[in-house]
Amino acid sequence: MQLVVARIGRAHGIKGEVTVEVRTDEPELRLAPGAVLTTDPASAGPLTIETGRVHSGRLLLRFEGVRDRTAAEALRNTLLIAEVDPDELPEEEDEYYDHQLIDLDVVTADGTEVGRITEISHLPTQDLFVVERPDGSEVYVPFVSEIVTEVDLEEQRAVIDPPPGLIDDRAEIASSRDEDAGA
Repeated sequence: MQLVVARIGRAHGIKGEVTVEVRTDEPELRLAPGAVLTTDPASAGPLTIETGRVHSGRLLLRFEGVRDRTAAEALRNTLLIAEVDPDELPEEEDEYYDHQLIDLDVVTADGTEVGRITEISHLPTQDLFVVERPDGSEVYVPFVSEIVTEVDLEEQRAVIDPPPGLIDDRAEIASSRDEDAGA
């Protein structure tokens, strides 16, 4: 199975290094020197990581055969893809690969069907489940423990405890103006 593990950013310096936007919880495993990664677009790869280092909080990689800034800049926005055994599980108990979560049924704690996870959206602050509802509409569910209370891979379901307004129209809007009007 193939997993996107990073996206190449801009070139760094003049010797072929690039910044990368890491998209894996295991960069030390997936982006280690010697790792051979396929790419999207495929014409850019495969790429073999020669060196890696952290500079000012960003991961910098250099690939075999990429020796100057021009060659590094040509790789910008390329996705790096690692081949992973589909039976492999993340190291931490409460971590999941995207392929484990896609197609899970989403239900509320009382068993009400919400829909099915069709995509995981990885944002800088948190991940979101993109859930397709039975009527074809979509709802976005933040993948945080306060809302997603259980992920049961054996039962193929995710249990959520949504706040008002997340999956329905029962949002409660509080305003200080309402209090002022009553005084």
